[in-house]
Amino acid sequence: MVRPRTGAERYIAKQMEDPEFRAAHEAAARRIRHIDELVRVIDARRVEVGWTKAELARRAGMPPEAVRRLFSMEGPNPTAATLVALADALDLELVARPVERAAS
Repeated sequence: MVRPRTGAERYIAKQMEDPEFRAAHEAAARRIRHIDELVRVIDARRVEVGWTKAELARRAGMPPEAVRRLFSMEGPNPTAATLVALADALDLELVARPVERAAS
């Protein structure tokens, strides 16, 4: 059974008809996916080395509550400095590389 779409879903569907809105929406979704992936990799490494969130915070020179929030909140939006500090504490390297896109 298909559930009816909410007002918000209908509104977004209508907005997605505008190519400019669609491009901005897709760019924002891509950024969110990248941030989520970085946070997941950092947390997986923390678990792999057997550290608590508090231990990672201590080693990264950050408040424990900041690290706890990062790994527990829905849709975190950490700064680059936060991600680098955590990655550095875990001996991870954050590397920027060109995106391979399909030819248009």
